[in-house]
Amino acid sequence: MSTFRRAPQPGTAPKPSILSTLRATSMIETKTILPAEILVSIIDYLPVPDQLRFARTSKRMCEMVYDDTRWIARLKSMGCWNELEARRRFEEALKRKREAAGRPNANGGPNANAARQASTTIFDAALEEERRKIQESHALRPQESRLDGFETLSLKPSQSKSPYEDPAALLEVLKNVRSIRGHARQEYGKVYGALAPFYFDLARAKTHTEPIVFKVFRDPERQAQMLSNLQTFSKSDWAQGFLQRETKLINMITIFESAVLREFEQGYEFWDVDGRMRRYAHILHTLNGGTAAMDLFIQKHPMLNDRGILGNPMDCIKQALPDNITLEPSRAFFELLIRKVNEQSDVIGRIFPQPAVVFWAFVDKIREEIVMEYVTPLLDECHERHMPSYLKAVSGLFEQCMQFVRSLTPPKGSERNLEDNAKDIALRVFEPHLDLYLQEELDSFTQYAEREVSNWEQKLLEQEATVESFYMGNFNRQADKNDFLSSFKKVVMMPVTVLPFGTSKPASTSANNRDSTLRPSKTGTPVSSRPQTPGLGDSERTGSPLPSEAPNDELKAKAALMANRLEGIRGLFSIELALNLVHAAKESLGRAAKFVTLGGQAGEEAREQCEAIFVVLVKILGQTHVRNGFTKAVDHLSRYNPREISDHSQTGVAPLVMFIELVNVGDIISQMIDVFYEQQLAAPKIADRNDFLDPAGLAKKKFEQMLDENVAAGLNKGIDVLMDEVEYLCATTQLPTDFNPTPPSQDVAMSKDNDIGPTTTAKRVTELVASHTKMLTGSTEKTMLDVFNSEVGLRLFTAVCKHIKRQRISTEGAVKLIADMTMYFEYIRTLKNPDLLAYFKALRELSQIYLIDARHAKEMATIIADGDRFGGIFRAEEVYEFAERRADWYQVKRDVERAMYGLECRIM
Repeated sequence: MSTFRRAPQPGTAPKPSILSTLRATSMIETKTILPAEILVSIIDYLPVPDQLRFARTSKRMCEMVYDDTRWIARLKSMGCWNELEARRRFEEALKRKREAAGRPNANGGPNANAARQASTTIFDAALEEERRKIQESHALRPQESRLDGFETLSLKPSQSKSPYEDPAALLEVLKNVRSIRGHARQEYGKVYGALAPFYFDLARAKTHTEPIVFKVFRDPERQAQMLSNLQTFSKSDWAQGFLQRETKLINMITIFESAVLREFEQGYEFWDVDGRMRRYAHILHTLNGGTAAMDLFIQKHPMLNDRGILGNPMDCIKQALPDNITLEPSRAFFELLIRKVNEQSDVIGRIFPQPAVVFWAFVDKIREEIVMEYVTPLLDECHERHMPSYLKAVSGLFEQCMQFVRSLTPPKGSERNLEDNAKDIALRVFEPHLDLYLQEELDSFTQYAEREVSNWEQKLLEQEATVESFYMGNFNRQADKNDFLSSFKKVVMMPVTVLPFGTSKPASTSANNRDSTLRPSKTGTPVSSRPQTPGLGDSERTGSPLPSEAPNDELKAKAALMANRLEGIRGLFSIELALNLVHAAKESLGRAAKFVTLGGQAGEEAREQCEAIFVVLVKILGQTHVRNGFTKAVDHLSRYNPREISDHSQTGVAPLVMFIELVNVGDIISQMIDVFYEQQLAAPKIADRNDFLDPAGLAKKKFEQMLDENVAAGLNKGIDVLMDEVEYLCATTQLPTDFNPTPPSQDVAMSKDNDIGPTTTAKRVTELVASHTKMLTGSTEKTMLDVFNSEVGLRLFTAVCKHIKRQRISTEGAVKLIADMTMYFEYIRTLKNPDLLAYFKALRELSQIYLIDARHAKEMATIIADGDRFGGIFRAEEVYEFAERRADWYQVKRDVERAMYGLECRIM
């Protein structure tokens, strides 16, 4: 190891060791006492020059002060930062950077040093000259501006003179602010350097003549622009005392605004539209939007003081008939108002820089001071005098008000279309009256409908009382309390020809009327006129007219009264009444539906009220009128007794035919309701047909359900009546010799037996039943029609079985019985009901047991005991009961029973 040491140089001090230097170094704590969040909040409330001085303390503080988000917040507070523009500039900068990085160099390789290779010029005289000028301009600036940290402030890149030498540049400083990320501090510095001297000078001024802003800018247009810029700049002043500075600025602006407004008012008094009014309106608009000029123009407009020349609202009442109203004066009022407002639209366009805003503010004032003062007294007076006039006035004036706004000619630049403005203005005019009107509209229609239905029912009651008093006037009223059938106790078993009212005049009159009423049409449905509202008196009655004299027999009188009631079934409810109610509902709904177009809460309330009108229509028409009519009709049907009717030659049962006509009327009313719902509610989107909770839809379904239930109940009672008539025909028209003819030795009997077709009774029964089943085709649903036909067929089967069991049938008469059963079978086949057809097929098979000769009793027993032969319709016991109706039963009974029960077996 070498021990060589350098000899110390003479005259030099020895170098201290590094360890001794480190020992002498004292450690300084550089960590801040306050957290960064608190420092940020403190910095926000420092004046801008203090912030820049604070940035010089350390690198960390400099980064905190120079943070771009801090200056973006100030620009945003002034409304000078556009985030979309900043994003676009940032994306463009990235795109240029990527293109420069991807551009190849001179050797064909990637240009890694594009920034350094962009220029190889060593000396450029032009760049040196520009740099020298910039240094000279910096030297001319006051010391304060250099200390603020905004040394590079320049309003324009090529600006070479002070802003005070070019004041016009200061007016556009806010418009020239660019939104560039990373340069927000520089952009705010431009604004601060241009506006801060004026801002703080104005805050220090004692009077309105001291601020330098009024000395630099002489004309009021520039003064207004600079004051507006200063007001915008004050929004970025967050330092201590900003409230006092902002208050001082607002006071100065108020003084300036008052002076300009006085000039505008003087021009207004002389109507100098294109001169002072136009100039000072634009100055006020530059200052703060021109609200003061707009308010002054509207408040002092001569139209508001001359409203009396437009018209008197009471003329609508005075020029009309008593309890009526005419809207012709109101139409003239709105037409004159349209002309005057359109004239002012041109004037407003010549004065104000934003005429659309002023115009609609002027129209709103016209609405408040003129239109409402015209509409409100008229509606209040109509409401006190006559309710229909009030309803007509509200709807008509609303339509005229909407047309008034639609006919206006606003200046260009309006943001909203005419329709939206019309809805808004009309809502403000009629909003105080809307709730009352909608309620009165509903109440008025409800009262009208109830009154019409009540009048109809009252007329029916009076008519029934008139008829009853006519027929029963000659007898003791105490007898009316007894049941009608009590009059027949002593004659119920008498032959039909014995009944005294068989040839009476009322009955014949009734028969004639039935003949004309039940005349079948080409389609099989009886021809009948539409029911009309019944009136009092012979000429107005829709049923049979009263005879010239009342019956003198109590039985005749009760029979005639019953016939009159049955014929009156068709008039229990009326198409005319339903049509009147539908028309009234259409008028009420049409008036209320105009307010649906307003939208919002008012439009929704009007829509709900329209649905309520429809619900009331359906409720009164269905639950009160139609339902009561069906109830009375079913009650009349339940009183029908075929023994009380003398003429059974018609092909239809009169009360059932009339009830079917009533069903047709109900079906027409249901179709009217359906059409009304589709056209007046569903089509205009007032009601939603797809909403199962919609009140109008629920009411309509409830009406249809009620109609179906009452039709079903009436048809059930009608089937009873029809079967009573069938049994009556079978009992009265079936001759004993039809199925049990006399011996062939008699010539008369031989001549009758030549006809082997069905009997007259079977023909009449088939025609009777077929005529009624055809009447319902096309007027009821297929499901209900199938149920009705099925019930009629089963009841007919039961009636025929009972009828057979009451007959005595010989072997010779079995041919006609088989013909009758075949006729019934063929009729049932036309109903296209396989289940029902099986019953009559079994009945036709059953009728053949009467054709078996007495000598073949064993074969007869085999048929009776064969359960499969009749398809399970008849049991052996039932077939045995039918077999007992043979004319020779007592001759074959022993042989048949022996064969059925095995009595011929012997023990061997």
